[in-house]
Amino acid sequence: MNGWIIEGGWWWRMMPQINRAIALFPFILVRKGAINPVLLHHERIHLVQQLELFILPFYLWYLVEYLWHRSTGKDHLQAYLAISFEREAYAFEKDQAYLTRRRFWAFLYPPGS
Repeated sequence: MNGWIIEGGWWWRMMPQINRAIALFPFILVRKGAINPVLLHHERIHLVQQLELFILPFYLWYLVEYLWHRSTGKDHLQAYLAISFEREAYAFEKDQAYLTRRRFWAFLYPPGS
């Protein structure tokens, strides 16, 4: 799953400056000038996760996990990095072959297991 890459655009005015890309199936929206292989692979991992959960449940699960982590006292960045989908994507974003051997629902397993 490569996704359709769209660079730049008006939507970035609504996003925090820290965001460089977002995967919204089947698109990868990337901030102008931010495209690189590691970032694209990270977002492609999210596209596979979205497909596994039939897209809409992915976004709901993502939001619930984020809110759960915020409710436990984590700040925004800590809560974001604690989301299981993000843990998997960050753990394997530099491994370009990862998606060829990835287990189904791998976000449920700790990275490296």
